[in-house]
Amino acid sequence: MSGKPMRALSYLALGDSYTIGEGVEETGRWPMQLAARLREAGIAIADPRIIATTGWTTDELAAAMDAAEPLGEWDFVSLLIGVNNQYRGRAVDEYIGEFHRLLRRAIALAGDRMERVLVLSIPDWGVTPFAFASGRDRQAIADDLDAYNAAAHELCAAEGVAFVDITGISRTEAGSDASAMLAEDGLHPSAAQYARWTDAALPVALGLLSGGATASAG
Repeated sequence: MSGKPMRALSYLALGDSYTIGEGVEETGRWPMQLAARLREAGIAIADPRIIATTGWTTDELAAAMDAAEPLGEWDFVSLLIGVNNQYRGRAVDEYIGEFHRLLRRAIALAGDRMERVLVLSIPDWGVTPFAFASGRDRQAIADDLDAYNAAAHELCAAEGVAFVDITGISRTEAGSDASAMLAEDGLHPSAAQYARWTDAALPVALGLLSGGATASAG
């Protein structure tokens, strides 16, 4: 006698250009790659619903989530947001408050299961050809993003949410082979770089969705 088919886990991905995958095909987006890799590993999970747009800041993501309500409850939620806050010169203290509210919303959307939420760090756009051409202070960009990410990591630890650091990957990969690791705009990651992010996120996501809790990686 065969049982009922297993229901695929639902997945909500929240973010900005890095989540919507500016400049890459839909299948190249890192949340799509992560879902595919999870299925290969035996986790029945659907392709994500993505709420993300290039250029969004924390408050703009929050407003888009308000407009999309009711969002219901999800089995798995990912969050990657903040680069545009830094790009626009917003203070880290402002980011902390807005990110924390988004993090709490992500937990609520996961049915108040903090172990079903995954946060990725903000990559460093300052290493890209776009940044070189812009004339911006690349060390200042790196310092700002390190402060943003340290704050986000601390908040995730306090809430018991998994945090995956992909900032180092963005610095190494974009700096080593921009033609392969970046999209045509010389700013956003290519599908190949998103695959590196997925490599880092996969074991953490597997731990969360298999019942184990992995607090951080990278």
